[in-house]
Amino acid sequence: MSLIFIYIHQIGFPKMIKKFILIFNKIVDYMVIFAGILLLFSMLSICAEVISRYLFNFPFGWVTEICEYSLVYITFLVAAWILKQEKHIKMDLVFNRLNPKLQSSLNIWTSILNAIVCFILFLFGIRVTWELLSTHYFTPTILEIPKFIIVAIIFIGCFTLFVQFLIRSFNFIYDKNNQSSDKISSERILKS
Repeated sequence: MSLIFIYIHQIGFPKMIKKFILIFNKIVDYMVIFAGILLLFSMLSICAEVISRYLFNFPFGWVTEICEYSLVYITFLVAAWILKQEKHIKMDLVFNRLNPKLQSSLNIWTSILNAIVCFILFLFGIRVTWELLSTHYFTPTILEIPKFIIVAIIFIGCFTLFVQFLIRSFNFIYDKNNQSSDKISSERILKS
């Protein structure tokens, strides 16, 4: 398997894959910007709700519901970006005591395993979203939002995580073949 990656690196990474990764990185960056806008909107709407409730005795019924949905969206919108930046939480107490060769192998296998899990969640997310769309199911709340809108972010977020885990796996394999330990990111693929 590693011979394939050495061969790909020797002939140069195909331009189509480089272009895909550039577009993917832009999409992930825009998803983070959208998550920031959602967070800002949630903060401002909660402040307006508190002011309206306590000063004018007029609460907004939609604020709590929208903020709940926003938290779900924010989580799935930023997950791939956090993975790309390697800023996620890691339990490395035992991991740091392992030799570098074993660390590299564990990084490769955990990234591949996580990619598989994200792909399975992506498939189930599409299925559930489609069922909610086709049955015209609405949330039994004040706003009565179509449920598929709320659930759709799960398959979108899982797909971006799947792709990011594949990129991460490739980077770890590339590093293992070159005995390099510099920062892992999708930018390395673009430079080769």
